[in-house]
Amino acid sequence: MGPISGISSPEALRRAVADGSIDTVIVAFTDHFGRLMGKRFDAEFFCDDALGHGTHGCNYLLTVDMDMEPVEGYAYANWSKGYGDFHLVPDLSTLRLAGWTQRTALVLCDVVEGHPEAPVPVAPRSILSKQIDRLNAAGHVAKAASELECFVFDESYRDAHDVGYRGLTTSGWYNEDYHLLQGARVEPFIGAARRALKASGIPVENSKGEAAPGQHELNIRYAEVMDMADRHTIMKHAMKELADAQGISCTFMAKPVEGQSGSSCHIHLSLWDQSGSPRFADSDGPTDAFRWFLGGWMAHIEELMVMYAPTVNSYKRYQPASWAPTKIAWSTDNRTAGFRVVGSGPSLRIECRVPGADVNPYLAYAAALASGLDGIENRIEPPAELRGDGYSTAGVQALPTRLSDAVDAFEGSQFARDAFGSDVVDHYVHFARQEDAAWRTAVTDWERQRYFERI
Repeated sequence: MGPISGISSPEALRRAVADGSIDTVIVAFTDHFGRLMGKRFDAEFFCDDALGHGTHGCNYLLTVDMDMEPVEGYAYANWSKGYGDFHLVPDLSTLRLAGWTQRTALVLCDVVEGHPEAPVPVAPRSILSKQIDRLNAAGHVAKAASELECFVFDESYRDAHDVGYRGLTTSGWYNEDYHLLQGARVEPFIGAARRALKASGIPVENSKGEAAPGQHELNIRYAEVMDMADRHTIMKHAMKELADAQGISCTFMAKPVEGQSGSSCHIHLSLWDQSGSPRFADSDGPTDAFRWFLGGWMAHIEELMVMYAPTVNSYKRYQPASWAPTKIAWSTDNRTAGFRVVGSGPSLRIECRVPGADVNPYLAYAAALASGLDGIENRIEPPAELRGDGYSTAGVQALPTRLSDAVDAFEGSQFARDAFGSDVVDHYVHFARQEDAAWRTAVTDWERQRYFERI
C-alpha cells in the first residue's frame, strides 16, 4: 500500500502528535455487519503504548446483533465462556489521517487471540486474509473496486430515529442519474466526502447522482483486494460521520425506499500475476483463467449468497427492471445480468452486480476469491453468455429471494465448509438466522396499514 496522505509511517504519526496536528487515534476493526468498532486513543498514549502492542476488546463484539446485544448460541463466544478478550493488532499499512474529522488518525486492526496468538477465524478480515493467502499461493493477485450507492435525506439521524424512519425527505425529488443540477444540491455533503476521503489516503474517481430521488454514488480507485475492502469500510463510516456532522443522514440499506431502485455495491474484480501482468486477458483476448474464474464465481454464488446479501432487506432489491439483477447470468456490458463483463486488455474485469450497499466487503470479496479460485483449479466453465434482457429471458437460474433460503444453502454447502471452515460457516449461519428470526417476529407498518381496521 502506498503512503497515506499526511501520515506515511509511525514516525510521521509521532511527528504529527508532537506538533499537535494529531491528538486522537481511532483503533478499529470490522464486525459482522461491516461496521467499524473500536476505541479512540489519546494520540500520545497510542504512540507510547498501543502502537507496538495494540489493544484489547471484548469478544462478544463478534456475537452481537444490530442493537449491540450479545446473542446466545455462538460457539466462538458466549456467557458460559465468560466473554473474554481478543487482541486488536494494528495493521500499520492502514494508518491514515481521518480526513472527515479534526486532528484524528485511524488504523485498522487484525483480530487475534490465543497463546501463541493466531487470527480469530470468524473475524471478517481474517476470512478475507485466508482467501488472499490461498490466491497468492497459486501465483495470483486480485485487484478490486467497490461501487457504493446510498440515499441521502434532509433529516438528521436523530430526527429520523425519532419519527421511526418514516416520511423522510430525500435530498432530491426526481431521478438524478448523472443529473448535474440535482447533484449540485448535495455537493455540500458529497463534495465534502470526496475531499475527506482523498485526505484520508483513499483516492477518489468521481461521484454522481443515481437512478432514484436522493440516491448517489461515490467511486473510489481500485486497489488490491484487502486494501479495497478497507477503503470500502472506511468510506461508509466516514460518510456517516460527515452526514451526522451536517445534520443530515445517509443510508447504505439495500432497499430503503419502496418503489425506488435499491442501492447496490457492484464489485469489480480482476486477477494479475505477482509481477503485475494481467491474468484475465492476453494478446488473444480473454484467457482460460478469466473464463474459469467467472465459471467458479457463478457456480457458487447461490450457496454463498449470505456473504453477498446478509440481511432480510438485501433480497427486496432484486426486482425486475430495477437495475438490480434477478438471475445468475453473465453478459458483456449488459446491466440486466448478475455478472457484467467490462473493459478490455489489462482492464478486462468481472463486475458482480449481486451485492447491495449493505454488504460486508470482507465477506463478499472472500466469497468471490474462494469461488473464482475453485473455478480455476477445477476448470469450471461458465454457462453460455446471456443475450438480451436478463429479466425476461426464460430458462436462467434465479437468485435467491429470501434470506432464509440463502442460509439453508450456505449451511448445507460442502464447498463453503471446505473453503472457509465449518467454524466460520456455523458462526455466520447462526448470525443470519438471528437476523431472519428478528424479521419474522417484527410487526411492520405494512401489516398495520393493511390489517389494523380492515381485517
